[in-house]
Amino acid sequence: MTLVTLIGEKIAKEDNEFIYIGPNNDCRNCKLKTVCFNLKPGRKYKIAKIRDKRHSCSVHEGNTAVVEVIEMPLIVAVEKKLIDGNTIKIEKKKECRNIGCENFELCNNPSLQNEKTYAIKNVYDTAICPMGYELKRVELIDQ
Repeated sequence: MTLVTLIGEKIAKEDNEFIYIGPNNDCRNCKLKTVCFNLKPGRKYKIAKIRDKRHSCSVHEGNTAVVEVIEMPLIVAVEKKLIDGNTIKIEKKKECRNIGCENFELCNNPSLQNEKTYAIKNVYDTAICPMGYELKRVELIDQ
């Protein structure tokens, strides 16, 4: 599904990806804030199209561009034993501190909400874990 939002014109390039970190307090009085804040915090988006419209912005250097974005799939690594059906409940425990691990971002995805149930869309390959956990890469969708 394509969404419309605003992004700094200097970074508004087709196929650029970004992670929406959430509302900015500096924007609370802006009349366009609902357009900027219509994405899901922590989720990755890809710019599909840049529209011709620009708006002034006190947060971004220069203006903002109106862009169409696509929400990217939520790919994460989960313990194999938790994949026992069509859904999974995320229970964040102690986060891994091994930032050199090739799967660090998959295991510590900021998009995942603690105690939330997700539907499993696809199960992919095994994710190697130096800590010895049996992990699988999965694609999740909000439920």
